[in-house]
Amino acid sequence: MRRCVAVLAAALVLAACGGDPAPVPADDGNWPTYHRDNARTGNGPSAPPATRLAKAWEARLDGAVYGQPLVIGTRVLAATENDTVYALDARSGAVLWSAHVGTPVPGSALPCGDIDPLGITGTMAYDARTKLVFAVAESTGGAHTLVGVDVDSGEVRLRRAVEPPLGDRLAHQQRAALTVWAGRVYIAYGGLAGDCAKYIGSVVSAPTSGDGELQSYAVPTSRRGGIWSPGGGAVIGQRLYYAVGNGASTTGFDGSDTVIALDRSLRRTGYFAPDTWAEDNAGDLDLGSMTPALVPGPGGDKIFIAGKRGVGYVLDPADLGGIGGQRAKREVCAAFGGAAVAGTTLFVPCDDGVRAVTVDTASGRITVGWHGPDGTTGSPVLAGGSVWVVDVGAGVLHLLDPADGHERPRLDIGRAPHFASPTVARGHGYVGTLTGVVAVEY
Repeated sequence: MRRCVAVLAAALVLAACGGDPAPVPADDGNWPTYHRDNARTGNGPSAPPATRLAKAWEARLDGAVYGQPLVIGTRVLAATENDTVYALDARSGAVLWSAHVGTPVPGSALPCGDIDPLGITGTMAYDARTKLVFAVAESTGGAHTLVGVDVDSGEVRLRRAVEPPLGDRLAHQQRAALTVWAGRVYIAYGGLAGDCAKYIGSVVSAPTSGDGELQSYAVPTSRRGGIWSPGGGAVIGQRLYYAVGNGASTTGFDGSDTVIALDRSLRRTGYFAPDTWAEDNAGDLDLGSMTPALVPGPGGDKIFIAGKRGVGYVLDPADLGGIGGQRAKREVCAAFGGAAVAGTTLFVPCDDGVRAVTVDTASGRITVGWHGPDGTTGSPVLAGGSVWVVDVGAGVLHLLDPADGHERPRLDIGRAPHFASPTVARGHGYVGTLTGVVAVEY
C-alpha cells in the first residue's frame, strides 16, 4: 500500500507520491474542480459539523447552472447555459464580475437534446498556476470553444477552438467536468440526449498557456461511445480514467462500454469492458453514466464503477483487465454521476436514491449498505460529517448520516438540473439550479 494515502477525519485526502503529475488535493478552503480534487473523491472540509441548513442567499443568473460551482478564495465561480461565467461573493451572492463568452445554441438548432439553450454544461476547472478558470462554451453553429477567465478580474485571457476530432460537431455535447492536469486542460465529449446524429466519444486536451498543439483520443467506434458522465476524468497515478458509453457495434468489440486509461498524451494504455458489452450496447445499459471512483485501501488502490445495467465492478487501475477482467462484481444499482469516497466506503449516485457501498480492496468484495431516501439522485459529496445530496426532482438538499443514512436536516432549494452536486467550503454549501446558484449556511 502506498503510505501517502491517508484518511483524515473521515475525509479522503490524496497526496502525491513521487512527483508531478499526480492528483493534488485542494487546500482546506478552496473547491477548484469537480468533487474538489482530480481523483473526484467529493470530500469537503470535516469542520464545522453540518447540523443545520438555512438559506444564505440566492443568485439569479442569466441561465441554468448545470456544472458544480467552484470556490476560490472568497469567490464562487459558476457558468450558465447562456455562455456566461460569473464570480459571486461567497458571503452575499453579489456579482463581482461576469464574462459573456458566446451565444448559446438554441434547442431548435440541435438535432436532439434536453438543454435549451445549450451553452456551458460541463463543470469548470481552476488552474492555480495561471489563475484562470477554464470552461468550454457551446455556441452558434455547434462551435466548442475553450475559454480561460482571470479569476480576479473576469478578463478572458484565453480562447481557442477545441472541436471533437470526429463526427458532426453539432451532435456533440460537452457535459463532462474539465480536468486541469500536468499543464493541460482535458475536455471530454459525448452526445445529446436522444443519441441522435453522428457523434463519437472523445477527449481533447489543450495547454493551459493557450499555446501549443491540441491532442485528442477518439473511441474506436463508428458512432456513439460518448464520454459524458458529469465527473469527467479521474486522475489516478499517472493516468486519466474515463467511463465510455454504448457504441454502435453488437458483434465486434468497438472500444465502447468501457473504463479506459489514458496517459497525459491521450494514448490509451488499458481498458475494461463487461463481458455483457454487446447486450449493453444493444440495450443502452453501458458504463458511461458514472465517473470511475478511486478506492484506496490496504489491498492497494481499486476503481469502482457501476453503469446503467446496475452491476458494480471493482477494477485494478494498474491492469484494467480487458473484457471481463474485473476483480469482482455484484448487483448494486444503476448509477448516474459521481460518487463521494471516504476510505473504502463510497456513496454512490443511484437512480433510486444514494447508497453506501464498501469495497474490500484485498479481495474486491462489494458490500451494499444503507439506501438513502427516494429521489436523492444527485451526485453526493461528504462534508461536515454528513453526506450532502440533492433530490433533483423535488428541489431539496438533504444531509444524511454517513454511518446509516438517516435523515439529518433538509432544505428546499428550488429546481436543480440533472446530476446536481453540492460544493461545500468555509461553512457554506453552494448548489447550481435552473435559475442560478443557491447558498446555504450549516
